[in-house]
Amino acid sequence: MSKGFTYILECSDASFYTGSTIDLEKRFVEHQEGKGANHTRKRLPVKLVYFEEFQRIDDAFYREKQIQGWSREKKILLIKRRHDELPKLSECKNESHHKNDFDSAQSIEMNLKSENKDDGNDFDSAQPPVKTSRSNLDDVNRYYSNGKLLLTGEYLVLDGANSLAIPTKFGQDLIVNKIKESSLIWESFDELGNCWFEAEFRLPDLRIVTETFDADTDNSKETLAITLQKILLEAKTVNPKFLNDAFGYHIKTNLTFPRNWGLGTSSTLIHNIASWASVDAFQLLNNSFGGSGYDIACAQNDTPILYQLENKIPVIEKVNFNPSFSDQLYFVHLNVKQNSKVGIEKYKESATEKAALINRVSEITNEIVACNSIVDFEKLLKEHEQLISEVIGNKPIQEIVFKDYFGQTKSLGAWGGDFILATGNENTPQYFKEKGFETVIPYNKMIL
Repeated sequence: MSKGFTYILECSDASFYTGSTIDLEKRFVEHQEGKGANHTRKRLPVKLVYFEEFQRIDDAFYREKQIQGWSREKKILLIKRRHDELPKLSECKNESHHKNDFDSAQSIEMNLKSENKDDGNDFDSAQPPVKTSRSNLDDVNRYYSNGKLLLTGEYLVLDGANSLAIPTKFGQDLIVNKIKESSLIWESFDELGNCWFEAEFRLPDLRIVTETFDADTDNSKETLAITLQKILLEAKTVNPKFLNDAFGYHIKTNLTFPRNWGLGTSSTLIHNIASWASVDAFQLLNNSFGGSGYDIACAQNDTPILYQLENKIPVIEKVNFNPSFSDQLYFVHLNVKQNSKVGIEKYKESATEKAALINRVSEITNEIVACNSIVDFEKLLKEHEQLISEVIGNKPIQEIVFKDYFGQTKSLGAWGGDFILATGNENTPQYFKEKGFETVIPYNKMIL
């Protein structure tokens, strides 16, 4: 896991912003250019006044959550590195203390400024400190979901084909931090620690605070907020007690894979929300996005599984799929994001008789799980490609792009995008990179 930094920025209105990142210099520049969090974007310029370095980014994040719960005066003592004075400010403050906190913060700022005028961390006494009500209540919960890949049965899994699904080493977490304000504050971060989405919802009705979006530039983010709102409302429908207490929440999600990889940005989110809300993840998926549910099964399992829908009910069987030739398997990212809904509609419209096809693909799945020969494995992949090709009316990717490849390839997910599986050898990465496909991941580095 990457190293991490916890940092504190002083904004133009003298308020503090506490964050965490894996690249402090880059993140600071983003804040300064108005590409950071909504709070700093509206209070430029900002100044870096404090940071700590950690060996792991999740440690940096937990430190961020701790500091965010501190009073302003305690943050100032931290910035000035007056650590011996921090313990006396550690007791929990209730609402009756707020005015005293505010006044003492003003006083200590003035004293600190007079003590050291040349350290680069001076505060402008002409601008009053901003008091925030988002106090940490020291109640943090973390949920994690695995990413997914479907090795067999794409499309046909919707109609009951027995399919081989594998959870990945990459995934997404969701960290829930209680706050006193009656809001749900949401921040989503990519694998580089960059905030790619943020929104605020009023509780308990989850009304979107539209003022957090720039009308000229944030249309797509507002659409995402509406989608997220729908998922959360569905979770509340299933569990009326969810988000119906005296607290607010600050949520942070962290991906460990690029969003365009297609490993389950949405499915890992739905599974994490379901875990948080104590509802069934498959039911939440059906009520919001829809789909076969194999991705939800991968999110909650740490081994390869056989996945099948029987009368629309998921049947999950853990299997020992650890091929002896795994060092000859690679995942190659095509870097072309496909809309799986389009592919599914095309599949549903196909006039091909599917019963025999589903039976044969189910047999191929079982044969692949038991396969001990790379030659037999390649034959099964090729047959599977041909069967799916006939039902959706698309040529296999190898016939279109990789005719001269020395191994066998197989599309995964929506054909034409995301990852393919390739058999090969030590020359495989070079072959695909020469074709312009830079992301080539060995099987054992992708799969749990």
